[in-house]
Amino acid sequence: MKELGQKLKELRKKNGLSQEELADAAKVNLRTIQRIENNESVPRGKTLGLICEVLEINIEDILDFGKEENRKHLIYLHLSVLAFLAIPLGNIILPLILWLSKKDRIIGFKETGSNILNFQITWTILLGVTIMGHIFIVFRYGLRPEFLYFIMFLYVVNIILPIVFAFKSGYRRPAKMYPTILRLVK
Repeated sequence: MKELGQKLKELRKKNGLSQEELADAAKVNLRTIQRIENNESVPRGKTLGLICEVLEINIEDILDFGKEENRKHLIYLHLSVLAFLAIPLGNIILPLILWLSKKDRIIGFKETGSNILNFQITWTILLGVTIMGHIFIVFRYGLRPEFLYFIMFLYVVNIILPIVFAFKSGYRRPAKMYPTILRLVK
């Protein structure tokens, strides 16, 4: 396991920031950043929080408490959404099972999983409302293709997004990727 200073230094460089830029953005002393990166001191809670905010990471991820970094599992989590093609509500059930089993063991899994689950719940509700609206309109006014086009659009979106985000999570640090309207899972 790398020391905290080394991790922060790598993240700073990955974000393309100099020590001075990080110090200015985090509103901390440049010498503080230098001491932390050289493992001469351990940042206090507030200082670490400010630095992590600038680097766009969670404090838990940088301290990681024995968590491992496993991008393969993050890719599987994204692709598990596609279970909806074979199993009704599989887009929620399978990711939920994976998320509950690994959220405390893999860096970024908790945040990514909650982001996926919130999007999938929203998507499922939107799809259900659209289908119910379509059924009502069909009985009342006859067949209206606009609803069918929207339903097909929803399916295409829920196939393309997980594949694209799975590829992205294989190359970079997990982040909030899916748009979230409802935040039911935290």
